[in-house]
Amino acid sequence: MDRRSFFKKAGVATAGAAGATTLAAPALAQSMPKVTWRLTSSFPKSLDTIYGAAETMAKRVSEATDGNFDIQVFAAGEIVGGLEAKNAAAEGTVEMAHTASYYYWGQDPTYALGTAIPFGLNARQTNAWFYQGGGNDLMNEFYATQGIYGMVCGNTGAQMGGWYRKEINSLDDLKGLKMRIGGMGGKIIQKLGVVPQQVACGDIYPSLEKGTIDAAEWVGPYDDQKLGFNKVAKYYYYPGWWEGGPALHTFVNLDKWNGLPKAYQNILINANAYANTDMMATYDLKNPAALKQLVADGAVLRPFSQEIMAAAYEAAKGTYAELSASSASFKKIYDNQLAFKKDSYLWMQVSEYTYDTFMMIEQRNGKL
Repeated sequence: MDRRSFFKKAGVATAGAAGATTLAAPALAQSMPKVTWRLTSSFPKSLDTIYGAAETMAKRVSEATDGNFDIQVFAAGEIVGGLEAKNAAAEGTVEMAHTASYYYWGQDPTYALGTAIPFGLNARQTNAWFYQGGGNDLMNEFYATQGIYGMVCGNTGAQMGGWYRKEINSLDDLKGLKMRIGGMGGKIIQKLGVVPQQVACGDIYPSLEKGTIDAAEWVGPYDDQKLGFNKVAKYYYYPGWWEGGPALHTFVNLDKWNGLPKAYQNILINANAYANTDMMATYDLKNPAALKQLVADGAVLRPFSQEIMAAAYEAAKGTYAELSASSASFKKIYDNQLAFKKDSYLWMQVSEYTYDTFMMIEQRNGKL
C-alpha cells in the first residue's frame, strides 16, 4: 500500500473514532443519570447480616454505575419504624424499603406468601420458585396493586422455634403463652392457644426481660446471640415451622421503578439477586459457631414434640383453606406454590434427603 495513502486513510479513521467517542459520551450520560434514593430498613444496624443485605445490594448498584445510582440505607427508626418500611415505600416517603413481606399480611394475607407461610417452602425451594417457578411474576402482579415492585433480597434459611421461659412439652404448655411471633405464624399458633404479639426487633429483649411476653422467636443462632435472648429465656426450641425458608424483599415505589432507565432496573435486579445469595451464605457460615456458643453459655436445646408439630400442621392447612375461600389473590398464589412444593419434595427426598441424612449420621458418629 502507498505510504501516503495509508496515513491519509488512517487520519480519516482516527477522526471518525474521535467523533464516535464524542457522540457516545452524551448517550452514556443519558443512560446513566445521577440518581439518589433513600432506602428504609426494617432492621437495626446491629444485625449486620440481615440489615447488611441492603447495604450489600446498594454497594453493588453503586459500583455497577460508577456511583451514579446512589442508594442511601437507613436503619429502622431513622426515618420510619421497622414495621412501617413497606408502607413508606408504597406512599413515596422513601423510594425503597428492605423488609419482610409477611410483616404486612394483616393488610392482605397474600403478603405472607412473599416471605414464608407455616410449613411452606425451604430456602432452596423459595429461590427456585421465585426465580424459575413463576413466583416473582405472581408476587409482583399482587405487589403492583399495592404500589410497589418487589425483588428478593435475602434468606435466613430454616429458622429456630424461639426462646421460652419454660419447657414446652405438650399442647397444654402452649395455652395462654404470650409470644412474639412474626408473619402468619401468629395466626396459626393462636389456634393452639398461644397469644401472639407483634413486637419489633428492638423491643423483643426488653419485653422478654420485663415479662410482657413469655417467649419470642426471631431468626436463628447468630442473630439471637447478638440480641441476647439467652440471657432472659433459657429454652431454645426448633424448628421454626412457620419459617422454613423466609425471603426478604427490596420494595421499590412502583412509580419510581417504572421511571428508572432499563439499565438501572436490570442492575437493581442483579444486585438484589447477589445480596440474596450472599445473605444465605453468611448465615450458613455464622450460625454453627453461634449455636455452639449459646449452648456453652447455658441455652437448652429442645425439639418441638411431634404432637405440637402435627397439631400446628393441621391448623395451618385449615387456615389456608379459610384464606383461599376469602381471598382470590391468596388462593391463586398459594395453589401455585403448593403444587411447586409437592413436586420439589418428591425430588428432594430421592437425592438431597438421602445424601444429607447419611452425612449427618457420619457427623454424629465423629467420622467427618
